[in-house]
Amino acid sequence: MPRPPKARAAILEAYKGLLVSDGERAATMDAVAAAAGVSKGGLLYHFKSKESLADALLERLRTAAAEDRERMAASEEGPSRYFVRTSVSTGSDLDMLFVAAVRLAQSGSAAALAALEELDAAWLELIRGEVPDPAAAAAIMLIGEGLYHYSSLAGTWPEAAFGTGVEGLLGVVDRLREG
Repeated sequence: MPRPPKARAAILEAYKGLLVSDGERAATMDAVAAAAGVSKGGLLYHFKSKESLADALLERLRTAAAEDRERMAASEEGPSRYFVRTSVSTGSDLDMLFVAAVRLAQSGSAAALAALEELDAAWLELIRGEVPDPAAAAAIMLIGEGLYHYSSLAGTWPEAAFGTGVEGLLGVVDRLREG
């Protein structure tokens, strides 16, 4: 059985994995404990309830997103291009945490919905710092969100259906930045 710090991390990983693959209803305390390789008592030692488990997952999401925003703010290409260029789902920890939070929000979690709204607002704030036109900034945000949506679906992103790839979209971002 994993030692406590490793057990906590394994529990959060198992919870995230179950949320992503099977949804919130399947991520029961028993299922999480089994997937993490810990006893239910071991799980309850670290997380007293599903709510505390969800809170810990959302905190991990906030931390990963804050690190991403630091890279976004420091990017030589600018926040707008960075946001769109990195809005392709790669299966990274941030991607999986985001999907897990979406699953929680879809099941009615007000905390998950608030966390997702907070992340979007913070990303949009960085874009607005570079793009003063609110409609252009919103369009850039929606380009990134749409790209993420399509790239996170099963299969490959249908570049042929839209007639452009990420580079083409970055050209649109440049035009929107210029006004």
